[in-house]
Amino acid sequence: MNLALWLERAGRSHGDRLATAIGRRAWRSYGEVAARAARLAGTLRHRFRLAPGERVAIAAANTTDYVELMYGIWHAGLAAVPTNAKLHGRELGFILAHSGSRVCFASPHLVDAIAPHAPPSLEALVAIGGAAYEQLFAADAVAPAPRAGDDLAWLFYTSGTTGRPKGAMLTHRMLSAASHAYLAEVDPTMPGDALIHAAPMSHGSGLYMMASVARLGVQVVPESAGFEPAEIFGLIDAWPRSSMFAAPTMIKRMVAHGGDCNAANIRTVIWGGAPMYVADAVAAIDRFGPCFAEIYGQGESPMTITTLSRQDIAARDHPRWRERLGSAGRPYACVEVVVAGADDRPLPAGETGEILCRGDVVMPGYFGDQEASAATLRGGFLHTGDVGAFDGEGYLTLKDRSKDLIISGGSNIYPREVEEVLLAHEAVREVSVIGRPDPEWGEIVVAYVVGEADKVDAAALDRLCVGAIARFKRPKDYVFVDALPKNNYGKILKTELRARDARRQEGPAT
Repeated sequence: MNLALWLERAGRSHGDRLATAIGRRAWRSYGEVAARAARLAGTLRHRFRLAPGERVAIAAANTTDYVELMYGIWHAGLAAVPTNAKLHGRELGFILAHSGSRVCFASPHLVDAIAPHAPPSLEALVAIGGAAYEQLFAADAVAPAPRAGDDLAWLFYTSGTTGRPKGAMLTHRMLSAASHAYLAEVDPTMPGDALIHAAPMSHGSGLYMMASVARLGVQVVPESAGFEPAEIFGLIDAWPRSSMFAAPTMIKRMVAHGGDCNAANIRTVIWGGAPMYVADAVAAIDRFGPCFAEIYGQGESPMTITTLSRQDIAARDHPRWRERLGSAGRPYACVEVVVAGADDRPLPAGETGEILCRGDVVMPGYFGDQEASAATLRGGFLHTGDVGAFDGEGYLTLKDRSKDLIISGGSNIYPREVEEVLLAHEAVREVSVIGRPDPEWGEIVVAYVVGEADKVDAAALDRLCVGAIARFKRPKDYVFVDALPKNNYGKILKTELRARDARRQEGPAT
């Protein structure tokens, strides 16, 4: 079933309801957005002569245009290729070439960045906004193109932290199942409820757009280009029963901001995309109340592997509340999740292994990469590359990415466990733990720390570790830095950090 039908039906049945807003300002109704999507589909099919299944890219900062572009692409029977607006023009050029996109809609400031790197296959680079853009919505409306559940809807490019990004193929069935799971298990939504797009619509936040549209929600796009806690607080005040997806770093900034926030207006704040340390989660709950839910997923199984529900996070009197808060919750009903050993056989509760999953929310493969698809989906399961363990009650605790595991003296050390301890120091703002090659131990534990220099030192952190974890797990070296390397989604780049550490060990060139 074509996802475009959700908007088309909303436009016919509830055309007067508000669909999009810019900051505090109402923008377009469902009738208007549905009509524009249908007319854009006519332009894509007739003017650009795109056939069902072809790809159309979007390289844009968050904008209300995202809604009509995504649904217009689907309405025409095409596949959308949303890209991170913070990527370099060369990186965007690679995605355009790899996806075979013939048309790309781009924010005006990105057109000049993309143009020198545009591949020959790209026939039109269209700036969003302005008279020429509006002409695309002057065509006659067309009916939604029939689509099968297994047809490609969204080509989701991974962040590419370890080489070229891969395009995870997300089908109409996958996104439908993920949307229903979100509404059933994470964030029940009523008509008129707002979804504040504070995170990129090309990524985490945009994946929740379909569920919101299905329930006649309002897509609220902040006016600021960056993430500003004061603005978010104002939007929460303006839009009762608002939800938003946020990376842990965004929630930490909201907690640290001294402004007033009408937390009673928050329906749900969903965190995901990176670890939320227990101390940070407790601070957020203390600041805003029990309005949080957690999701764990990947682009290959978008936002839908496990969830820690609002109810679990709110159950502060539960004897294992802090332990559950440190977990990623339980598997969604629509997916099977196992923790497996090196032979891909499931391990019992308490044992650590790679997290595997399968179900209607898991991709069928990577676009144009059969070898990577076969390796990642071997045995019928998505191999996430993440390491974790189930407890006896079925809650999954993430340890780390398998490539981030430190083996020192034959013992396995999971960086996140050490990071949790170090973050308990009030002067430590951020920390990342890596392994450094060592001739005696194989690897030693090294902590890169961002903190208040006059209030924390290696000796204090060492005492903290000795009092909380086994001595062999504590860092052998503490490196204090002003900032940690991160990608455009705010994830710490441990690969880059390891490379920097290697250069640091080599010392200055002679």
